[in-house]
Amino acid sequence: MNRRLLLAVPLVAAGAAGVGFWSMLNGMREGKFDPRGVPSMLIDKPMPDFTLAGFTAADVRAAGRPIVINFFASWCVPCIEEAPTLLALARAGVPLWGIAYKDKPAATDAFLTRHGNPFAKLARDEPGTVAIDWGVTGVPETYLIDKSGIVRWRFSGPMPEGAAQFLAEKLRA
Repeated sequence: MNRRLLLAVPLVAAGAAGVGFWSMLNGMREGKFDPRGVPSMLIDKPMPDFTLAGFTAADVRAAGRPIVINFFASWCVPCIEEAPTLLALARAGVPLWGIAYKDKPAATDAFLTRHGNPFAKLARDEPGTVAIDWGVTGVPETYLIDKSGIVRWRFSGPMPEGAAQFLAEKLRA
């Protein structure tokens, strides 16, 4: 009897995985499943306190206006894809501050020289501890912080070209 139960376990697990996969595909077809939709626990909460060379959480709050913070890295291929969008945001007047995640200063500088530097301020999080406090799941990741230091929006992955208009509207709100 125990052998039959052991044989049934893989079948039950495969069935459960199949149902989960079908649900995901069905949700994608209906527009209800977003594979990038990893929720952030920071939305509508104060940004984490941090101190990095370049800028601190106090600097963000003292700016007196909304700030867009982008975590990026020189070794990140999607960050290269996102670079033109960030440059467009900077040209559109979006206050964009960057945090280099787990990156060496020389590599960060070379990346910004090669792909353009859209950041008004730049900080470095070489050990990655600040990113952990923010709940960063991977780079690039972008946050909109309101003038009071509250996280209002987060985007995981490279921002699409239309992000400039979207963020401009968010900044006006």
